[in-house]
Amino acid sequence: MSDALINGLAGAGGGIIAQLITYPLQTVNTRQQTDRDPKKDKKNLGAFQQMCQVVKQEGWERLYGGLTPSLVGTATSQGVYYYFYQIFRNRAEEAALEKKMLGHGDGSVGMISSLIVAALSGCVNVLLTNPIWLVVTRMQTHRKESKRSLSDWRLPDTTEQKMLSTFEPLAYGTSNVIQEVYNESGVLGFWKGVLPTLVMVSNPSIQFMLYETLLAKLKKEHASNGVSALEVFLLGALAKLGATVVTYPLLVVKARLQARQVKNGDKRHNYEGTWDAIIKMIRYEGLNGFYKGMGTKIVQSVLAAAVLFMVKEELVKQTRFLLTKPKPL
Repeated sequence: MSDALINGLAGAGGGIIAQLITYPLQTVNTRQQTDRDPKKDKKNLGAFQQMCQVVKQEGWERLYGGLTPSLVGTATSQGVYYYFYQIFRNRAEEAALEKKMLGHGDGSVGMISSLIVAALSGCVNVLLTNPIWLVVTRMQTHRKESKRSLSDWRLPDTTEQKMLSTFEPLAYGTSNVIQEVYNESGVLGFWKGVLPTLVMVSNPSIQFMLYETLLAKLKKEHASNGVSALEVFLLGALAKLGATVVTYPLLVVKARLQARQVKNGDKRHNYEGTWDAIIKMIRYEGLNGFYKGMGTKIVQSVLAAAVLFMVKEELVKQTRFLLTKPKPL
């Protein structure tokens, strides 16, 4: 089994576990990002309070809206990213060794090379998985009504009306979203928000640049004992924190573009593209609009990244151990 495949599978496994743990926070954060009315009282609610509000008004299942496509997307995204990351990383290491043989450098991959490797991996990942994340965003931002209006049924019997009024609306599943997006914009509609998402590859690029740099220094300090799972957890959290603060506004723009557009005649809430969204957000919401829900995102992404890195490193370590373990005679 190649090293790239080991890292790809380990990344997918780590991503799934991290997603399961932090998904309710992710749902709340997506709703915060796509909230276009600054006058709504819910903007003052914290992440935990908003989760309680969703559970009370819509039920527990809405905190996990889109979980199935999200898990598919996470496994695919992390697997693709780590697979190509390891391939590009191996090429960068080979190039660094060749330069060392020619008398240039010390044979290690520098920060710039690490940044390029992460960026290339991110671009491949975005182009392949953007449709999945668009579906997830639609399902996370879908708000389910708890009851139907009695007038909607138009039945003469009052008792039957009351009974039917407690029924839930039709499910808003993956197939519904796919059909909705296709009806709106055709096949290209599944790549809405791809431009800010491609720019967003700077997030994992910055993250991995920080992570690899800090990890290399830590490995030198603990050359004999190795790096513990807790240290990897803390490094992953610190690297993700720095990357999230820098790139968060792009994440908000992407979520706005991928969510269902408001078709009520209010042009402030209907975006025609990336630049249109940016201009309207600046004009009607100010700079604060680009940082809606950042506190929730920091908690969610830092926790998810820390868990992902810890699980991935352990899976890689255990897989390599099992593959190199001598078979009994």
